[in-house]
Amino acid sequence: MELINILNLSYLIASILFIVGLKQLSHPKTASRGNLLGAVGMLIAVVATLFDQEILTYDWIIVGVLIGSVIGVILALKIQMTAMPQLVAILNGLGGIASVLVAGSALEIAIPKYSYIVNYQEVISIVFSAIVGGITFSGSFIAFGKLQGFITEKAVRYTGDQVVKVILGGIAIGLGIYSVMNPTDESFYWILSGVSLLLGILLVVPIGGADMPVVISLLNSYSGIAASATGFVLNNNVLIIAGSLVGASGIILTQIMCKAMNRSLTNVLFGGFGAVAEESKDDGDFYSGKVKSTSAEEVAMLLDIARSVVIVPGYGMAVAQAQHTVRDLYQLLTSRGVDVTFAIHPVAGRMPGHMNVLLAEADIPYDRLKEMDEINSTFENVDVVIVNGANDVTNPLAKTDPKSPIAGMPILDVGNAKTVVVIKRSLSPGFAGVPNPLFIAENCLMLFGDGKKATQEMISALKES
Repeated sequence: MELINILNLSYLIASILFIVGLKQLSHPKTASRGNLLGAVGMLIAVVATLFDQEILTYDWIIVGVLIGSVIGVILALKIQMTAMPQLVAILNGLGGIASVLVAGSALEIAIPKYSYIVNYQEVISIVFSAIVGGITFSGSFIAFGKLQGFITEKAVRYTGDQVVKVILGGIAIGLGIYSVMNPTDESFYWILSGVSLLLGILLVVPIGGADMPVVISLLNSYSGIAASATGFVLNNNVLIIAGSLVGASGIILTQIMCKAMNRSLTNVLFGGFGAVAEESKDDGDFYSGKVKSTSAEEVAMLLDIARSVVIVPGYGMAVAQAQHTVRDLYQLLTSRGVDVTFAIHPVAGRMPGHMNVLLAEADIPYDRLKEMDEINSTFENVDVVIVNGANDVTNPLAKTDPKSPIAGMPILDVGNAKTVVVIKRSLSPGFAGVPNPLFIAENCLMLFGDGKKATQEMISALKES
């Protein structure tokens, strides 16, 4: 069998594994197997490519594989689940810059033949890789900086910022057209890449931390689109297919996130998510004298007579690494005959599915996890709701204040339950930066403290009751 046939067969097998793996990633019970299938598919694709007859030397390839493998293993072992969104942002960015560099190298190699005949499919793909890859790289690292706290989580806006982005986008398109018409002028490719990097920064900087789940999904899609474009540059079928899968799934996930946050996809694509919300001004009186604090012992008394309990996990639970302690509470309550479920908001945490992953890590049964649309109508029949580190996703202002940054965002209607217990370190606002009226509701009790420690104290008190 000729080498080209072996390569194509290998790429076909890898593509099938990508598709099947992506399908299995849609359900927590099969997600691990789906991830493994995707990894095997990528291994097959990489090995097949390394046997390509056009490779002249393997020295630098081996060095790159070793360095990348070491970095990957370290990240896999050391990264905390709370930092997973930051890691995803970095990986998206690295995928984007890889597309820029590979396309630039391909252009440099192709310049001599372009003096005689121009392959416009190849040139257009190269230019597209520069634009999308550059935006993905810089935008992803701005997202990383916001999530990590290196850059302010607030939406950075200035007068005429949308006009500046439109003008810069027009310049990028103009440079792209010139590069297509004059492919032998390599310098314009790198100028275009620089403009795209700047555009990526300006697109993400105006977006606040509360909207990062949507941004991460969108940038993930961008990285796939850039990879697919690079596949056309290299005439590599498996790269085209893999990039298309990532791009399409990322766009679908972005649409789901937009719906969950009541955002317009058009606004997401243009950055800034529309008008700037006025900052909430808290004169210190919003919570003053209205908050009812509680103790672990009092909560244990409530749980001792409860027949139904709903636990709402949030980013605070993730930071406290309290998922295993929450599982212990779930098991203790279940052993006493209490019906315990978990209410999952689509954008709880800092990335889509963040809470699902954390709870799956703690071996909490998947059938106990209820999505927002499914559980909202049942809260009025719930005895006790325990909100562990969640804020904006339970904030009634989303329904009552049209000027709020979260106005219109679907929330978990925990306030309809008989009693709500909120575990939180303080009364500080969530990502949206606005106070939460739930905390001063008549049926709400505040249990101040670390999510893990507070849950442990509740377990101890419940055992002694």
